[in-house]
Amino acid sequence: MNLSPRHTQMLDVVRLQGPQTIESLAEQFGVTLQTVRRDVQRLAEAGLLSRFHGGVRLPGSTTENIAYRQRQAINSDAKTRIAKAIASRVPNGCSLILNIGTTIEAVARELTQHRGLRVITNNLHVAALLSANPDCEVIIAGGQVRAADQGIMGEATVEFMRQFKVDIGLIGISGIESDGTLRDYDYREVKVARTIIEQSREVWLAADQSKFNRPAMVELTKLDDIDVVFTDQDPPPPFDALMEQNNVECVIATGLESPFQSH
Repeated sequence: MNLSPRHTQMLDVVRLQGPQTIESLAEQFGVTLQTVRRDVQRLAEAGLLSRFHGGVRLPGSTTENIAYRQRQAINSDAKTRIAKAIASRVPNGCSLILNIGTTIEAVARELTQHRGLRVITNNLHVAALLSANPDCEVIIAGGQVRAADQGIMGEATVEFMRQFKVDIGLIGISGIESDGTLRDYDYREVKVARTIIEQSREVWLAADQSKFNRPAMVELTKLDDIDVVFTDQDPPPPFDALMEQNNVECVIATGLESPFQSH
C-alpha cells in the first residue's frame, strides 16, 4: 500500500501517544468511524498497526520484521521517489556497497543506466538487477543466504566486506528511534551493515516515512554516523533537529520536476 497523508498522521498519533480507540481517532481526524475502521484495516493488513477490540496499537514485536512481500508493497511509490533521488546523486564511475532492503532494491533498478559503477552487495536481488547493466561490475559477498529475502549475511560476509573501501555505502534500516538510534531485527544483518559503514567514505541512508519511531531489537548505529538521509517526507520531531545537530543532510524525495529537495 501507499500511505495517504491521513494514514501517515494516524501512524504518528499511535507512535507518539500509544494505543488509540477507533472513536478517539475518528474525533482527532474529523472522519466517521467507518472511515477509521477502513484505514485501520488497511494499516493492519500492511503490518503497520495491530488491532485489538475497539482500537489499535503498534505491532508488538521488536524481534521480527514484516514479511518480505509485504515490505515490497508498503509505500512503493515513496520508495521509488527515494530511489530516483539517490540515483540522481550517484555519479558515474564510482564504487558503492548496497545492502539488504526493498528500498535498496528500488535504488538498484534506478542505477541500471549508470556507467562505470563497481557495486559490492550482499543482496542477491540487487546483484540480479545490476548484472543486467553491462557497464556495471557487480561483486557478490559470500556468506549465508537468508531465504526470506535473498540477503547474504554472517561472519564470512563481514570479512568479505572488510576488503573494500568504497565511495558510497548505501544502507536501509527497519527503524529509527527518537534518540537517533538506527535499529534492525537480525543481529547478523546488523554486523554486516556496521562493516559497510566502516568501509565507506560516505554513508547514505534510505528510509521512508514509516521507519521513523518504529521499534526494532538490534542497535546498528546512531544518526551521527550517517552523512545523508534520503526520505519521502519531512521527518517528524525530534528527527529534524537531530539531523541538524549532527550535520546530517536530509534529502526529501518529492517526485516533482526537481528530483529532490535538500536541507
